[in-house]
Amino acid sequence: MVQVIRNTSRFIMLALLVVLMATAGGCKSKKKAAEAAAAAEKARMEQEAAALKKQQEEEARRQREADEEAARRAAEDAKKKNPQSQLEQYFGAISNSSNEASANSSINEALSMFASPDTPVLIVIHEAGGQKDYDRPTTIRNYLHYLKDQKKQADKIGNLQFDNAGKITEVELVKQK
Repeated sequence: MVQVIRNTSRFIMLALLVVLMATAGGCKSKKKAAEAAAAAEKARMEQEAAALKKQQEEEARRQREADEEAARRAAEDAKKKNPQSQLEQYFGAISNSSNEASANSSINEALSMFASPDTPVLIVIHEAGGQKDYDRPTTIRNYLHYLKDQKKQADKIGNLQFDNAGKITEVELVKQK
């Protein structure tokens, strides 16, 4: 009977050893599986973070572009609202007009800036020591038609005077050389 107990003990020990090895092997594969899952989760999170960062950078770039566009539009609007630059644009449009109808249209638009179509236009032909010599005075209507007919560059705007309504009452131009 001692022999049977001994054989049984060996058998139990061997079975126990096999079970321990199987369990230990199973833990290692579970541990490897858990590590692989953690690595996959980490990679997924890094990809999501990279995608989020790229999306934020793209949004920031779009916002910068929108801000730059708004600033450019605001500068253009301010320039258009400036009567001197607006009048210079009309002068250019009239003198560079390809046909009489568009020139007349630009003349009518430009005349809306003035208190009257007979607003005086003074052209400085020479200035020395604070004294100005003027060419013969004309009216804004005549000057605009002169630009249309001659197709020449307008004289430089020296000074504009306005009434209470914001309309131009006098124009002083400086003769271009």
